[in-house]
Amino acid sequence: MSEKEQKNLSGANAGAPGEMDEVMRKFDRESATRIWEGRPKLLVSVVMALFSLYCIWMTLWCTWDMPIRLSSFLGLIIVMGYLTYPVHKDHVRPNAMPWYDVALMLLGAGSFFYYCLNYKTLARLLTSAAKINPFGEKPIDGAWFYIILGIVGIACLAELCRRCVGLPILCVAGVLLVYTFTAGGQNLARVVYTLFYGTSGVMATPVQVCAKFIAVFIIFGAFLERTGISSFFIDLANSAAGSSSGGPAKVAVISSALCGMVSGSSVGNTVTTGSVTIPMMKKTGYQGEFAGAVEAAASTGGQIMPPIMGAAAFLMAEFMDTTYANVAIKAILPALLYFTGIFLSVHLEAKRLGLKGVPRDQLPKFRVLVRSIYLLLPLVILVWLVAGNVRTLQYSASIAIVLAILVSLPGIFWDCRVLYEKDALSHGVKDTGSMILSSLEAGGRSCITVAVACSMAGIVSGCITVTGLASKLINGVINISNMIPIPALSLFIALFLTMLCCIVLGMGVPTTANYCIMATTCAPILIQLGIDRIPAHFFVFYFGIVADITPPVALAAYAGSAIAKSDPMKTGINATKLAIAAFIVPYIFAFNPDMLLVDTNAIQVLQISATSLIGLFGVAAALNGHLFRPIAPLVRAAMALGGLAMMFPGHASDIAGLVLVLGAVFYQRFTAGRAA
Repeated sequence: MSEKEQKNLSGANAGAPGEMDEVMRKFDRESATRIWEGRPKLLVSVVMALFSLYCIWMTLWCTWDMPIRLSSFLGLIIVMGYLTYPVHKDHVRPNAMPWYDVALMLLGAGSFFYYCLNYKTLARLLTSAAKINPFGEKPIDGAWFYIILGIVGIACLAELCRRCVGLPILCVAGVLLVYTFTAGGQNLARVVYTLFYGTSGVMATPVQVCAKFIAVFIIFGAFLERTGISSFFIDLANSAAGSSSGGPAKVAVISSALCGMVSGSSVGNTVTTGSVTIPMMKKTGYQGEFAGAVEAAASTGGQIMPPIMGAAAFLMAEFMDTTYANVAIKAILPALLYFTGIFLSVHLEAKRLGLKGVPRDQLPKFRVLVRSIYLLLPLVILVWLVAGNVRTLQYSASIAIVLAILVSLPGIFWDCRVLYEKDALSHGVKDTGSMILSSLEAGGRSCITVAVACSMAGIVSGCITVTGLASKLINGVINISNMIPIPALSLFIALFLTMLCCIVLGMGVPTTANYCIMATTCAPILIQLGIDRIPAHFFVFYFGIVADITPPVALAAYAGSAIAKSDPMKTGINATKLAIAAFIVPYIFAFNPDMLLVDTNAIQVLQISATSLIGLFGVAAALNGHLFRPIAPLVRAAMALGGLAMMFPGHASDIAGLVLVLGAVFYQRFTAGRAA
């Protein structure tokens, strides 16, 4: 394929870099950053890179006490956060940082660094909340100082959360704090002690997991992106599906699934791959609302795509006390159903519109692409190390970082050879150094949002713990569901309420932090309701993820609509329809965990796979409204009902569903033939 053709396919229709940056700044808070230039930019880059190195050192070799590690980690996060995120995305001038931001940065970081440097003393003095209660019987000297120190640290973290994560989780934390002081009956000293000085607040399990596991995986992801693996995935998808009916949309589904699997951000992946795929889809003939929705739904689904799952798979193994391989295997069938549903919808829409694919002579050749297969080596080795329990999670990620650097060298030195010839070696070394620095910088920057979100999750779980709200929530959900005399319907109501909670808490939160929040707040509710641990964690994870395509706050869908220049709400609704499997499947494995391959055999797996896929076809066709010809409302209802019945485990439901779906298909085929 000529260079001109390749450019037309991969980049000519993509949005301009400035336009893509604007979309990212609007819909992805992580991209609404300060502008640093010249020496200040270099200084900030070095700070971010050093933080990444610190995270790798801390997770591999540091022997400090946990509170010292976590307080230093959060102190550095605050420094980097205020250096990166302005008070508002429009309040940005090059090399400018207002005095109040400097003050917040110093006060917030100073609170955590004071805790870090004086931990031994504080551990001896602050043995209970009563010690810092100025109105208690025996408060220690400086009780007010310790209360103010904790309030300042928490407040500065909360403001940073508003800037880089968003208001939804902050509002939840705020409401719970108000509840803690009012209905919860807790005093100020008790709350500050729990949330700042204890291990049930900002330094609770979510931040512990973030500092120990997530940070190093984020850094690995930054290195992996710079190997060119995203371009490889897009070209591979073009080679595989570009020539089929409506090919560009199918390319978007495949490439976004692969890229989203390692990116850890639905919005970021929507913009990155969507800048290429959405214009291609529109050029083929898809409406803008549909093109943006396809990209958003596929990019969001990448977060549930094994084996990486946006790095959440490794965390799920820790939270569920199982092996990584077990998590990845159990995620296969739900992910297969999710992307099959999108793929079927795309195909049916292409057939309805009579769309063609891209001519084969304009597509990348597989025999050329296979030469770049070595780019997958870091991912393959990472999965092998973790799945085989050869190394720990953090050590495996560190090895994968080294491999990512090595696999990027051929491309770097080849480019230098083409561009510089005689000085290729010196320029190659320089470019390699720049690549490593930029990867470390990007990794450190990406850690900010995740760490802050995890700290807010800690506050949420801390408030729930200190007030005993967890048992009240569980009892409330049970009481509401018990109003329904039918057990199955009662459980459905409980699951529905939990789903709403997950969608609210998951709005705009990166994948890894999203799962940490769900695992510590929502999963325990389902477990108390009698649902097994693994289905419970998968249920809350799925609904936390689909928050990015669920209106009214569907950030991934809105980002896709901005690129497609389409109506945001219509794009969000289309994305929800395309991702219908993600709203159905979690309920199915909550009622019956067979879909997660729990206590099943090979024959049962094949049966579940076949019936679920046929059922999903019925649902997709019903939502699309076209199969050979427009589908009548009654037939659509029959296909939808039959599809749902086949996806629900059980022989009776499978047979009934199969009759409805096949009957509708034959009816459509027969009437279409007569009409012709």
